[in-house]
Amino acid sequence: MIDLHTHTLFSDGVLLPTELARRAQVLGYRALAFTDHIDFSNIDFVLPRLIAVCKSLAGEMEITLLPGVELTHVPPTLIGDCVAKARSLGAAIIVVHGETLVEPVAPGTNRAAIAAGVDILSHPGLITAEEVELAAQKGVFLEITTRRGHSLANGHVARLARQAGAQLLLNNDAHAPGDLVTLSMAEKIALGAGLDGSEWLQMRHNAQSLVERKNAGR
Repeated sequence: MIDLHTHTLFSDGVLLPTELARRAQVLGYRALAFTDHIDFSNIDFVLPRLIAVCKSLAGEMEITLLPGVELTHVPPTLIGDCVAKARSLGAAIIVVHGETLVEPVAPGTNRAAIAAGVDILSHPGLITAEEVELAAQKGVFLEITTRRGHSLANGHVARLARQAGAQLLLNNDAHAPGDLVTLSMAEKIALGAGLDGSEWLQMRHNAQSLVERKNAGR
């Protein structure tokens, strides 16, 4: 398993980064990205600390750790500037909190995130076919999520991604230890979204390729 969308107590998660990494490692996870919620108020505080802990644990644990952020409820017109700031501060993985069905995310967030070239658009809800096509063109990964509530639109996202040739990832959006699902459960969730076995394997390959590319660039 690889999870490139997780939260620690630097936002609304319940664990220190080190404990989250340890628990994931024990469950057999090969890589993890810490992507705590940020906007312009806290990015200067959160991201340097996630970078520091990833550096301190490198070589100490049998799991690849990447520092990142999840832009959350940032107005669409400001997403591009926030993405640029995150990259300048050293974020390896940039996630944008998409237009999930269960939160009042501003309309236009999905399009703005894709246009900004983020790495992952998380739980994008009822994303449009045009936006999915743009994601395919820009190389932005769309998320199939295991998280309750956010997962309600998984089937819609999977169907449009297949039609447009957009790339998918499966993430937990983990906030607590119980959110780290097993590989077997992750596969069931992918199949439940309407994907087939080869598409599930492709999602796993997508995650590994992204980890390798981002880790090499650090």
